[in-house]
Amino acid sequence: MQFTKAESYGIFGVLYLAKQAQGKVTPLSEISEVQKVPEKFLAKIFQSLSKSGVIRSHRGVKGGFSLDKTASEISIKEIVESVHGPYYLAKCLNSIDACDRTNCPLMKLLEKAQFALTKVLSDHSVADILEWEETGKETADN
Repeated sequence: MQFTKAESYGIFGVLYLAKQAQGKVTPLSEISEVQKVPEKFLAKIFQSLSKSGVIRSHRGVKGGFSLDKTASEISIKEIVESVHGPYYLAKCLNSIDACDRTNCPLMKLLEKAQFALTKVLSDHSVADILEWEETGKETADN
């Protein structure tokens, strides 16, 4: 599995918003410049994140974006799936019709891997990532 640019940019954009003062509305142009992401591409990513309730869009002259939840309430899985949709390591995990093999010997292994990946992304929040960035290491609780 490899994050797409959109998913990575979405994560880094949300991390940037999480570093701002609570309730601060940050212009898209600022996020784009600091994160070195094309503004039009970031706008599409943020549209998806806004629709899913991860961030909030503010219109007008002083418009921009802010978090719609606290950093500890936003899982990495929520960001990734807001941008990409549900993750599946193999097509057959999403649709049994995607595979023409019956009794596939890999199915159980893929299901276990899928569960583990989903759990890691679900169990870690934006706040966890910011803490790791600040301390330079993962804590025992995370």
